[in-house]
Amino acid sequence: MLRILLINDTAKKVGRLKAALSEAGFEVIDESGLTIDLPARVETVRPDVILIDTESPSRDVLEQVVLVSRDQPRPIVMFTDEHDPQVMRQAIKSGVSAYIVEGIHAARLQPILDVAMARFESDQALRAQLQARDQQLAERKRIELAKGLLMKMKDCNEEQAYTLMRRQAMSRQQKLIQVAEQIIAMSELLG
Repeated sequence: MLRILLINDTAKKVGRLKAALSEAGFEVIDESGLTIDLPARVETVRPDVILIDTESPSRDVLEQVVLVSRDQPRPIVMFTDEHDPQVMRQAIKSGVSAYIVEGIHAARLQPILDVAMARFESDQALRAQLQARDQQLAERKRIELAKGLLMKMKDCNEEQAYTLMRRQAMSRQQKLIQVAEQIIAMSELLG
């Protein structure tokens, strides 16, 4: 069963979403208003999914969503009455996985949560790929820098410098980036 954190930002004391969740058989592990520090609440409660019931998402709400999405990513579903496409785009950009306008029906909750979870997982996979590519590019730049330094130190060409680095990496059972970092550090030390 999903652990749900319900953020209730509606004027009503008990939001319509909580009633629909209960009717659908879901358990809300915690309910808070938006006056809370959402990242701290997520850290404490550790929900599987965050549901936000709001008439119209404010800038403060979206800032809280950005902080959670950046530091403690979770699927976030926003139920709202706001039809404005610009507001929807801002919510999605902030980290909302699903933006649902009007009509909270218990029968629709499971498919909505399934879609939000799938979209969240897809987004996380893309972020991981992008981060891995950024890391590879950064490593490649450091290796090229080390190769250039080695070419100057040993008065050799690019292929020879690369071969020296590879041999060093193999003999010490290290990755090429580790050898590159050692060369760069040594060059900085010797000035």
